[in-house]
Amino acid sequence: MIRKTTVQNVQGLRGGSGEVEIRHIVSKEELNGHGSMYAMVTVKPGGSIGYHQHVGNTEPYFILQGKGIFIDNDGSRTEVGPGDVCCIEVGQSHGMENASDEDLVMMALVYNE
Repeated sequence: MIRKTTVQNVQGLRGGSGEVEIRHIVSKEELNGHGSMYAMVTVKPGGSIGYHQHVGNTEPYFILQGKGIFIDNDGSRTEVGPGDVCCIEVGQSHGMENASDEDLVMMALVYNE
């Protein structure tokens, strides 16, 4: 089967600011109970994904393009760019900010514990 991705534009994702575009690669149903999201996520300039907790699941980010600030579970803030992987453990929290003037593009996978 071949199909197009489903695109969702979200304002203030997880309490963040600005616009985030989510290109859902597979649906929650296609993950067969193993997770809830596999997507290419674009955080627009000046936008962010609010700091949020993952209970019963985790969500690594793989940065494809642009630069961002990853907010880790301990509140530390680290600049990230292409090739970086941002990981948290189940039960931890994280967020992402794009303070640049270009899109921040990353892959995100929410999978269950």
